[in-house]
Amino acid sequence: MISKSEKTRCFIIEKTAPIFNKNGYSATSMSDIVTATKLTKGAIYGNFKNKEEVALASFEYNVRFIIDKIKNITKTIDSPVARLYAITNFYRNYYTHIVHFGGCPILNVGVDANHTNPKLFKRVKEVVLKMQYNISTIIENGQAQNEIKKEVDAMLYGSRIFSLIEGAIFTSVILKEEKYLLDMMNHLDRIIKTELQI
Repeated sequence: MISKSEKTRCFIIEKTAPIFNKNGYSATSMSDIVTATKLTKGAIYGNFKNKEEVALASFEYNVRFIIDKIKNITKTIDSPVARLYAITNFYRNYYTHIVHFGGCPILNVGVDANHTNPKLFKRVKEVVLKMQYNISTIIENGQAQNEIKKEVDAMLYGSRIFSLIEGAIFTSVILKEEKYLLDMMNHLDRIIKTELQI
């Protein structure tokens, strides 16, 4: 059973996560948090030490949405190559979600926190490295199952695929056109088919 304190903490995160994602760390004030939650500052500080702790929890919440969605899609797929295609299919629908959500949390927080919040920026960096690693692991599993060429550098392609995805997200968000993300997913499918698959 979840305690009242934990429920309040979750409520604060759910209400403030979109605000931090849209406005960034510096531009989000405690007044914004109070307005969004309709709680007192005392109630906020009773659950979080400071604004930075709320921002970290909000980032984790926003990123968890992406990671959990990908996990749920790929966990039922046995073929590593099919998992890679499932990832590109996930990102084909990504723009529609993030355009209403204020953009990609990894990009938004990474850029915003780079010079303003070292602790938050460190966490973004960890998430990026983890996501690159996860793609690399899928490629390594594909090599072990004779679906992907042995000579492929799994770590290189893991970071390359992730970078191409995030770059396409950035371009689509800035230019407000989904086509850049869709085109990159088609390009990644070609890379998987011609450069990775046996």
